[in-house]
Amino acid sequence: MTADAAIHVQGLEKSYKDLHVLKGVDFDVARGSIFALLGSNGAGKTTVVRILSTLLKPDAGIASIAGFDVTAQAQKVRETVSLTGQFAAVDEVLTGRENLILIAKLRHQKDPGGIADALLARFSLTDAGSRRVGTYSGGMRRRLDIAMSLIGSPSVIFLDEPTTGLDPAARNEVWDAVRELASGGTTVLLTTQYLEEAEQLANQIAILHKGTIIVDGTLAELKQLLPPAKVEYVEKQPSLEDVFFALTGEEDATEHETAGDPEKDAAATGKEGR
Repeated sequence: MTADAAIHVQGLEKSYKDLHVLKGVDFDVARGSIFALLGSNGAGKTTVVRILSTLLKPDAGIASIAGFDVTAQAQKVRETVSLTGQFAAVDEVLTGRENLILIAKLRHQKDPGGIADALLARFSLTDAGSRRVGTYSGGMRRRLDIAMSLIGSPSVIFLDEPTTGLDPAARNEVWDAVRELASGGTTVLLTTQYLEEAEQLANQIAILHKGTIIVDGTLAELKQLLPPAKVEYVEKQPSLEDVFFALTGEEDATEHETAGDPEKDAAATGKEGR
């Protein structure tokens, strides 16, 4: 474990009955960085996030957040992290500002109104703050959801496939919000199926395949794993998509974006450790 690691994972294993989802996962995430965990449906991404956020206990291995063990010091970890899932957890009847004030009060923060106003400004939602969230676009809801997750100043935030189902414009809005988080010193662990998302955002990228990390490094380091291809006598550098499919053997990205997720199906039926 490096001294500046915000997240440390070593030998992490997890099974749901006969389904062995994690088979010894290892990685470190530097403080203030954006770490993208890539993998197709069922690869184990969500299971990793659930373990790190103390929602699930590992069968074996070590995981710590800011030096706190996720099993032995679960309460300390919960005070350090925040989790944003695939669907925005906002109340559509309330206004954006009311959503933020509600969460601030639930987390016993001083000056909930001031916190709400500051977050609305930070995520470019001030003009929409007095509107009901039911009138918001998908990107606005996601930005509000991320803003709500920052109440209490967590040092680490987990974004589990945050742009699933969003159109390109809304996805760009969320990307800007994630960059804003990292620029403010927050460590971000992002799980995604969208390779472009990892290319655009991540300082470090790991590919989780069949329960293990098969590659971990910067975008430049991953691209060096494949030789450049020649297209009309000009060298074309490999993309992250080229690297992903070459290493995993997957051929059709759209198949994994639309198919069911066996990992989540197993988690729904095998809830041991929660």
